[in-house]
Amino acid sequence: MKKIQMVDLKGQYNTIKDDVNTSIQEVLETTAFVNGPKVHEFQKNLEQYLGVKHVIPCANGTDALQIAMMGLGLKPGDEVITADFTFAATVEVIALLQLTPVLVDVNNDDFNINIEAIKNAITPKTKAIVPVHLFGQCADMEAIMELAEAHNLFVIEDNAQAIGANYKYKNGKKVKAGTIGNVGATSFFPSKNLGCYGDGGAIFTNDDALAHTIRGIVNHGMYERYHHDVVGVNSRLDSIQAAVLNAKLPLLDLYNASRIAAAKQYDEAFKAIDNVVTPFRNGDDDSHVFHQYTLRIHGADRDALAKHLNEKEIPCGVYYPIPLHKQKAYVDERYNEADFTVTNQLVKDVISLPMHTELEADQIEYITSTIINFING
Repeated sequence: MKKIQMVDLKGQYNTIKDDVNTSIQEVLETTAFVNGPKVHEFQKNLEQYLGVKHVIPCANGTDALQIAMMGLGLKPGDEVITADFTFAATVEVIALLQLTPVLVDVNNDDFNINIEAIKNAITPKTKAIVPVHLFGQCADMEAIMELAEAHNLFVIEDNAQAIGANYKYKNGKKVKAGTIGNVGATSFFPSKNLGCYGDGGAIFTNDDALAHTIRGIVNHGMYERYHHDVVGVNSRLDSIQAAVLNAKLPLLDLYNASRIAAAKQYDEAFKAIDNVVTPFRNGDDDSHVFHQYTLRIHGADRDALAKHLNEKEIPCGVYYPIPLHKQKAYVDERYNEADFTVTNQLVKDVISLPMHTELEADQIEYITSTIINFING
């Protein structure tokens, strides 16, 4: 059995080495390192894949969120509602722009932002909702969009973990995650389902005017060189990263299918284990692309299990060990612990197992049998 990796980027690279190397070599030979042809090629390819009118590449996923909020014209003091159970980047950019983050609880099953909690958090100062499509599947976007329309709010999708996932409406229509709200943002950090070999990100929208504004923001506010029409930042996807993404994008559905197949093998192994709760799916197989495969451990010591797995050379992770509302940077006296019952329990229960495109059946069998033996004592 091969050594188990939490994310096997080297193994994945070895399967696409020739295509990646050729694509990078083209950039080196043209020396078009910033905003070159490879970036424009990737932009068009991703627009076609997502079925969205505009993709604006940028330097990383955190910038993508910040620029999306800048493009919408949010002002200091505006309230932005988002999930308490997620990575800090989501709330970080809200605070950086001097907006007011409003953290709310998540669902007990899919860990995504809770609709009733959003309703209860809306005030006259609320201007936007940021649903995070956590671990690889969409939040309840149909309900969120209905709320947003009723209260005249913007919706910014944090799609850093769910690129390629499909969201299914009640009428059966399917669309890609990140393309439903006013604007979507994603990350191409190397460990993502579609990852480059450094930092990278992108913003998606079907709004022509918003896309125009964002294109200026990512490039110092310029549409014409040395003419600064809006306040901008320096956030461009470099051509070498675009070259890597161009090589990998045609394989994204295959990569996600591999993750889904691995998740099913995990599920099957754990189905009779009462102390282990496997990931909930909101829809069809293509609704969850398993950026993480995250268990809940009941009636057993999660931290002791993590220690045991590490001793057995099985990597694992706890995403996330501290709720955002308890992080020193985001503590706020407005928050009531009674409003975060699910998040406060999840941080004690969750553990994520190795999940990537190169996982093999014997590795999963070893991982699952190790966990089951620990649970059963």
